[in-house]
Amino acid sequence: MSLTHDDTHPATTDERIAARVKAMEAILVEKGLIGTDAIDYMSSVYENQVGPQLGAQVTARAWTDPDFKIRLLADATGACREMGVGGLQGEEMLVKENTEDVHNIVVCTLCSCYPWPVLGLPPNWYKYPAYRARAVRDPRGVMAEFGFEPPDTVEIRVWDSSAELRYWVLPRRPAGTDDFTEEQLAALVTRDSLIGVTAALSPAAV
Repeated sequence: MSLTHDDTHPATTDERIAARVKAMEAILVEKGLIGTDAIDYMSSVYENQVGPQLGAQVTARAWTDPDFKIRLLADATGACREMGVGGLQGEEMLVKENTEDVHNIVVCTLCSCYPWPVLGLPPNWYKYPAYRARAVRDPRGVMAEFGFEPPDTVEIRVWDSSAELRYWVLPRRPAGTDDFTEEQLAALVTRDSLIGVTAALSPAAV
């Protein structure tokens, strides 16, 4: 089973899930259990206030501030709190650093535990049984589907998140970014690189 989106199918899993969510929203609104303004507010929160852009900002800070990076790797929850990042589903977080010799990838084999404050809502593929099984059994195959193939000399480590502890990845800083500002560096950090299925973007890609 492919983990990536296939536009050749008229009704993909993502589209079916989206349709179900819309139907559930309509029923809840019709029954007066929730208002459209509440739905709009929560959507805005996860699009603009909570999401991978915050993880990107934390990553950029770690790339430019060695002392902050030490604190992040020792206590991710506390370091993120220094930047005003934290909350529900991020009470206990642990960051694993990618290096020249080690690449980390995150999964939740039981369900879809995920550090919402720094990554936003989990993508649908993260919740698929195919990803949850293959990320452990064949992490290189999973990454290859995302277009990322670390050299054979790189050790792949898989971290299994849980309700008690949620992992995320500190990607390697791309080459050629010595003169970049934190804002420019944050633009190179994607949600997928924070999960570990890809690397951060190269400067040429933005």
